Amino acid sequence: MSKIPGKTETIENVELPTFDPSKATEQVRAAAEQGVEQAKEAFSKLSSDAETTQKAFESTFEMAKTTSNEVSLKMIAALRANAEAGFTHLEALATVKSPSEFFELQTAFLHKQIEKSAEQAKALQAVMMRAAEDASKPIKDAFEKALKERKAA
Repeated sequence: MSKIPGKTETIENVELPTFDPSKATEQVRAAAEQGVEQAKEAFSKLSSDAETTQKAFESTFEMAKTTSNEVSLKMIAALRANAEAGFTHLEALATVKSPSEFFELQTAFLHKQIEKSAEQAKALQAVMMRAAEDASKPIKDAFEKALKERKAA
């Protein structure tokens, strides 16, 4: 190595690597094949995830349909019970002989209806809460599974 006065240095007898096109082609081909393989794997995973999501949504919709039927039946039963209680109360009012008896029957009926309405509301709330949990469970499970798989990968 010889030094030239100043700030620069020169290197003598240095061999530069030669460019071999056949090796470059092989490397590009290998990189392209690897990219294609990774794309196939990603597409396969995406397809599998989409299928899982579709099944979760189908299950959710089926569960929502079932639970909405249950909620409807509960509401119909409550309406029927209230209507029957109202007709029974009207029959009792038809036999009233004094205003005090009327007020006594009316007060007892209203008191009973308020208690019954509170019970019906609690029962309906419980059914609706369970329905919401049941309907969201398939989506929640699919989401949790996807998160676990992503963390494992």
